[in-house]
Amino acid sequence: MISPCIPIEKHPLSPFLPDNAKILMLGSFPPKQDRWSMNFFYPNFQNDMWRIMGLVFYDNKHHFELNGEKRFDQAKIEQFCRVKGIALYDAACEVQRLQDNASDKFLQVVKVTDVESLLDKLPQCRAIVTTGQKATDVLVAQYGCPEPKVCEAVKITIAGREIEFWRMPSSSRAYPLKLERKADAYRVMFESLFSI
Repeated sequence: MISPCIPIEKHPLSPFLPDNAKILMLGSFPPKQDRWSMNFFYPNFQNDMWRIMGLVFYDNKHHFELNGEKRFDQAKIEQFCRVKGIALYDAACEVQRLQDNASDKFLQVVKVTDVESLLDKLPQCRAIVTTGQKATDVLVAQYGCPEPKVCEAVKITIAGREIEFWRMPSSSRAYPLKLERKADAYRVMFESLFSI
């Protein structure tokens, strides 16, 4: 339920939609901007998404970090996503924070993302990957589809298009799984979709 006393936050980033994208990764919503280390998705230096990608594709969790700085290399990440065909956005485009933190459990979704309009711009996309429970819950509610088990996929139909819907572990450090185990899970998904 929307609270009249809490401000509504609109998504601060535009969807990242490379023409060649084969997958669309959906998180929940970015943290507050004072926690950002770059102006891109998964910007919090404490979030492990780009370390997971570094391990999966380069066997190096520091691959996307700027040497000696507590920041990610945004240009390197964007180039990587363009080359690999990875589109990025979030399942919610407007939220309220019920507590002053980045935890998904305190996010009240005000407006869900129009996933169909994103897919319209991604003709080669064949999979949607949710990167946490909140994003998964939003997609399941939006399309009335079954919820995949963590690290597994189900086939769903969106606007007449068959899509693989993968549910992956959260890259947040609050999710109780070692970084290497998360990377192993993402590697299985990428091997299935990309044959890496």
